[in-house]
Amino acid sequence: MVRPHHRNLPMMVGTRASPLALYQTRHFLSLITRFCPLMRGQDAFQEHQIITSGDAIQSRRLAEIGGKGLFAKEIHEALLDGRCDFAVHSLKDLETELPPGIVLACVLEREDPRDAIILGAGMEDAIDPSNPLAALPQGALIGTSSVRRQAQLLAARPDLRIGMLRGNVQTRLSRVHGGHVSATLLAIAGLKRLEMEREADLVLEPEIMVPAACQGIIGVTVREDDDELREMLSAIEHKPSRIVADAERALLGALDGSCRTPIGAYARLLPDNQLRLTGLIARADGSFILKREVVGQARDAALLGRELGLELGADSPADVFG
Repeated sequence: MVRPHHRNLPMMVGTRASPLALYQTRHFLSLITRFCPLMRGQDAFQEHQIITSGDAIQSRRLAEIGGKGLFAKEIHEALLDGRCDFAVHSLKDLETELPPGIVLACVLEREDPRDAIILGAGMEDAIDPSNPLAALPQGALIGTSSVRRQAQLLAARPDLRIGMLRGNVQTRLSRVHGGHVSATLLAIAGLKRLEMEREADLVLEPEIMVPAACQGIIGVTVREDDDELREMLSAIEHKPSRIVADAERALLGALDGSCRTPIGAYARLLPDNQLRLTGLIARADGSFILKREVVGQARDAALLGRELGLELGADSPADVFG
């Protein structure tokens, strides 16, 4: 519980307009009203849906139009000019260096961080859980815009072909079901949140497909000087998820990777307050892939992430950052 706060109502919550983004925003609001009971039944919150540049431009890869920060640019502009009080994001889409005046106030409990394969019709008979990528036919066309997924697929299966596929979850599923691509990959977290987990034919363990940094984590940003909201949001922060998020975001920040650089990061907490962090960097064509792990104290999460990121960067050819 948090002490009562005195603000003009309703407070505005900035969010993208996709079905998944709206689910995440409404999940966040259910948590904050649970911890702030005086706001129940007062219409204390109102969604402010924003079409971001990343949503509006679907025909090109994010790397070609400015990177994944385009999923937050217009939302943060609304936050800074006062049209929103806070904003809800998929943390994997949030840049590691936030605009001046904005802070990551809290993160929510992580959903399953793994990637899932969605297969086209008729491929189900080829599924072998011990060798999940064997379900993909020789030379299959895989729809994805993620260079991280592309690099790891091609490193394991150089015969595969990659076709650019962007859009919300429903759009990408429709392209598979319509036969436009043989298969695609999606975060299982999003499918679970949309109650569409049945669409996943295979879920890939992190040893096979290292997830994106902070995949499955919801983050909430506010203005840096809004001490009242920052205090309120501290009540719903999921501290274990903040620890792994700090490690993964620090690794990503140390590599200074763009959307052109395939990077994966996956941290998990161990007994005795230890943390294991896996980092990956690669060429988009899969011809180079470097994966390493580090174990250390959870309290040093950000330091572990930064050090592993710097190590990966130092041992990688310069062209992976192109």
